[in-house]
Amino acid sequence: MQDKILILDFGSQYTQLIARKIRELNIYCEIHPYNHFPSIDKTVKGVILSGSPFSVRDSDAPIPDLTKIKGKIPLLGICYGAQHLAHHYGGKVAPSKHREYGRANLQIKDKNDILFRNIEDNSQVWMSHADTITEIPENFMITGDTESIKTGAFKIKNEKTYGLQFHPEVYHSTFGKEILKNFAVGVCNIEQNWTPASYIETAINELKNKLAGDKVILGLSGGVDSTVAAVLLHKAIGKNLYCIFVDNGLLRKNEFEDVLKSYKGMGLNVTGIDAKQDFYKTLQGISDPEKKRKAIGNTFIEIFDREAKKIKDVKWLAQGTIYPDVIESVSVKGPSATIKSHHNVGGLPDYMKLKIVEPLRLLFKDEVRRVGANLNINKELLGRHPFPGPGLGIRILGEITPEKVQILQDADAIFINELKNNNLYNEVWQAATILLPVKSVGVMGDERTYENTVVLRAVSSVDGMTADWSHLPHEFLATVSNKIINRVKGINRVVYDISSKPPATIEWE
Repeated sequence: MQDKILILDFGSQYTQLIARKIRELNIYCEIHPYNHFPSIDKTVKGVILSGSPFSVRDSDAPIPDLTKIKGKIPLLGICYGAQHLAHHYGGKVAPSKHREYGRANLQIKDKNDILFRNIEDNSQVWMSHADTITEIPENFMITGDTESIKTGAFKIKNEKTYGLQFHPEVYHSTFGKEILKNFAVGVCNIEQNWTPASYIETAINELKNKLAGDKVILGLSGGVDSTVAAVLLHKAIGKNLYCIFVDNGLLRKNEFEDVLKSYKGMGLNVTGIDAKQDFYKTLQGISDPEKKRKAIGNTFIEIFDREAKKIKDVKWLAQGTIYPDVIESVSVKGPSATIKSHHNVGGLPDYMKLKIVEPLRLLFKDEVRRVGANLNINKELLGRHPFPGPGLGIRILGEITPEKVQILQDADAIFINELKNNNLYNEVWQAATILLPVKSVGVMGDERTYENTVVLRAVSSVDGMTADWSHLPHEFLATVSNKIINRVKGINRVVYDISSKPPATIEWE
């Protein structure tokens, strides 16, 4: 069993960053809602309490059950987590005179504190809270402060329990990663042995035991996640893996043929299904984004079920679910109402009668790529940008028609190819072209035109949870715009999206 650190989530926007920083140390960790976490067994070497949008003074403030944790195994409270420890065990938390948000400098009061080993005094940390710990309980000891905060950090005497009122997990906390390392390695005494190679070995053994000779069917998309999942499964069960790649008519230009070609030589048993017309028929007359998603999802399931029935005795459906999908499907107040319906987390129609296996459900996207590299998967496949499950269906705003799909495919192909030709593709985390239900007046030659507008979207990100728009060179954008307008009939205007996430999302629907 893999030793780990548990992160109890109170709804902070930064919780995933804590996990990412811990995993970058080659230490395995898991995120669980504060009110629904697994039993504390011998593999749990430490627990971290996240921040939260709540105040500990709220009547409905989240309160974790720390009975089997505090004083028994190492515990670190971050922001809300620290305030909860102070408030719940006899201290005082009050509203800050001014909301404390942004950079501050940490003065270390206890140079012997293991949490601050090799941390420079007066180093920059990041604050984000509306409350402040004004009094600490009797057995607490202040280990760090800032110019405006008396209790910047604390520890409990005779316990491996610590609190930080700042966020060590964010980039702006200069020594944040080192502080988390000091907690994980120094306090929790956990080994840094969770690597792509160790994950592959463990995953293959677990898959062999779990599937035990059963047949598994997997829907390949050509993307990183499904490809890595397929190779892992293939190494575990060989010919008992059956892969299906469905052309829903909403793929990128020539993608169906190109992807099938790329899987040749990988030893995967892949069947390609041309189902374009099925999807176009289902989508006819539908404009609402959520209805489109559901129509695409339901049609895919029907086609997939039809093909699965052609293979006798299939027991399992494999999915390329990754960790952000799993985390987002459960919030600290129960299932989130805002999760997009294309996230593949559990849930199948009863009539399919298949059990689900998700080989990548513990990995973030960049970790999937590292595992794929260790499996010697083609770099081009691993480097592909993320592509949404509903494909171009959510990049055509309004009703979908075959004509609109072709217009968008042609424009998108120019954008993506130009990114590759100008060595910009790998500088961008995700690039998309969106067809708007907006027509505008233009002039081509001596004629007035009244044609479509497309939006170019390119973002930089680590895992898609937050994203900034990519500052592509103006000359490059001018070239792409010129080529699209000249070569794609039906488009006379190209615009560039400079919105970040949040507040905007990466996709437009």
